[in-house]
Amino acid sequence: MSTNLLSTSNAVGFGGVVQEYLWNSDNQQLRIVYETLGKGSPLLLLPAFSTVSTRLEMGELARLLAPHFQVTAVDWPGFGESSRPSLDYSPALYHQFLADFVKSVFNTAITVIAAGHAASYVLQLAQREPAVFSRIVLVAPTWRGPLPTMGATQQTAGMVKELVRSPILGQALYKLNTTPSFLSFMYRRHVFTDAAKLTPNFIEKKWQTTQKPGARFASAAFVTGNLDAVREQSDFLALVRSLSVPLMIVIGESSPPKSRAEMEALAALPGVKSVVIPGSLGMHEEYPAEVLEAVQDFLFSA
Repeated sequence: MSTNLLSTSNAVGFGGVVQEYLWNSDNQQLRIVYETLGKGSPLLLLPAFSTVSTRLEMGELARLLAPHFQVTAVDWPGFGESSRPSLDYSPALYHQFLADFVKSVFNTAITVIAAGHAASYVLQLAQREPAVFSRIVLVAPTWRGPLPTMGATQQTAGMVKELVRSPILGQALYKLNTTPSFLSFMYRRHVFTDAAKLTPNFIEKKWQTTQKPGARFASAAFVTGNLDAVREQSDFLALVRSLSVPLMIVIGESSPPKSRAEMEALAALPGVKSVVIPGSLGMHEEYPAEVLEAVQDFLFSA
């Protein structure tokens, strides 16, 4: 495993130093792209898993944090500018990746801000290795993928995943579910609250993210719940109960009702700090200044 500086002419980022981390999974080397900005104590930004997942959704938050921290944002394997091979993407793969990445890139305990589905992976790593993180912020934390949230059984979700992975029909189905109009609909439904921010240019960039070779494989795993690191809410809550690291939860006031109820159950646990601010599941991208204002006392406390 190694880290290399990427050519800035080929890198699309938010103004930081873009690097690649070469990571081996099942005897296959994956190129993982990450970006670092600012100076100070290390802070890791983990984007939410989604069809359009990319470290760039953390870009403005990274710029706001950079005067105070050395901020690193990463593209998960299978997403963003990282390698997107046709692997069987699973929780085990992402557990191993996160542990390896943190140990390779950082040499001290770090602060982490994780969005959406990244929450379970952070909590499980913190449970196994408490010295890895110094404090944790979870923004709109979720643990269950879209299809299971809609009531699909594991069997049905597994069938859908394999269908999307198939060579011809799978690609066609994926394209239908990543058209600009569909992406705009999904953003309006539960990701952003201000439709005026969903400009044609914004949606075009999101669409481009979905069209990279191999993009459907990890996306299908997420949508069908095959990246759910826990299967029950009780297991998610148990992770927090066993945590020894300071934790803060940021909840969007316009979050989907089922998701918000689960976030509030998390926030109600003893020792968990929480705050409700404008936004929904994408508030780390839509309202980065409000997110920073909400968590800054927690981040800067001794």
